[in-house]
Amino acid sequence: MRALWGYLLLIGLGLLIAVYISFQSFFTSFGFNLPKDEEQVGMKDQIVIKFSHVVAENTPKGLAANRFAQLVDEYTDHRVKIEVYPNQSLYSDQEEIEALQENKVQMIAPTASKITSISKKWMLLDLPYVFPTDAALQEALNGEVGEELLKQLNIIDIEGLAFWSNNYKQITSSKPIRHPSDFAGKHFRIMPSAVLESQFKHFGATTSVLEFNETFKSLEIKETDSQENTISNIYSKKLYEVQKYLTISDHGYLGYVVMINEQFWNKLPLDIQQQIQRAMDDTTKWLWIKSNELNQEQLREIRQKSNIDIYTLSDEEKKEWMDEMTVIYPEFESTIGTELMGKMEKIREKYLKE
Repeated sequence: MRALWGYLLLIGLGLLIAVYISFQSFFTSFGFNLPKDEEQVGMKDQIVIKFSHVVAENTPKGLAANRFAQLVDEYTDHRVKIEVYPNQSLYSDQEEIEALQENKVQMIAPTASKITSISKKWMLLDLPYVFPTDAALQEALNGEVGEELLKQLNIIDIEGLAFWSNNYKQITSSKPIRHPSDFAGKHFRIMPSAVLESQFKHFGATTSVLEFNETFKSLEIKETDSQENTISNIYSKKLYEVQKYLTISDHGYLGYVVMINEQFWNKLPLDIQQQIQRAMDDTTKWLWIKSNELNQEQLREIRQKSNIDIYTLSDEEKKEWMDEMTVIYPEFESTIGTELMGKMEKIREKYLKE
């Protein structure tokens, strides 16, 4: 008897499921949508974008990546999920561009220096004291200079979405560096860039190209004795623990270009592209302010946490550095391009006079 009741129950359940499916199909065919659980809407169709970067989450780039992910989720109504992988958890400095081209990740945000191997025009952003103020930098990156640089990425099937600012670079060393002559004999860790190599060579210093995550160890074991970086990067990697002197020089710009695989980007629906770009633009505007605040805040924390000697260049000393460093400009003019260099010089002179 129990077996009979069980058999009848299975038949009844099957009929109910069939009626439900038919009922749903009937209404759908006439354009009616049945209520759904909003948390599960389109989950199987959700677009996932892997965003890989090489710095800590408490840096300007790390904070911006997380904010961008939140805004994309909000603006696309959960249709797009940005998965952020910080601190080289997926790919290293040297691996990430190739990984992007192969669509192993869809987004990265390398430093401008890393792009010089793709296009020599990007050397422009490595030139010392290239843009004297934030206003000059924003005018350049948001105008024709920035457009020209981003266009270069299309050569290797990459779409540039934005420039993210970290701030200006400072110098740390085992000995005081206050004048150009103090560079002589120092051994600097640098990012891969012919401009940076020439910059320090001009002062009589030697250089080694090392990945960002190798910098602390290199300084600790005295393989190198100096480096240049923003305060936020000096703070996040605790470089102040293995250096005795910090010079606030603001001599170079350190920023990132946010890039996406071009084929992947072109396959996205137009409305999705628009909302991703909207989230990117809003994050970029936020980061201009946040990066300045964060670098100032972390400089105060470095003062409190360590015994590193911090020296800020006077206006006269900064001019001395500027006059000495900018002599390398002509060396790179033909490589970067006379027209692009001219646009840069026009903006630079405008803000130097203010």
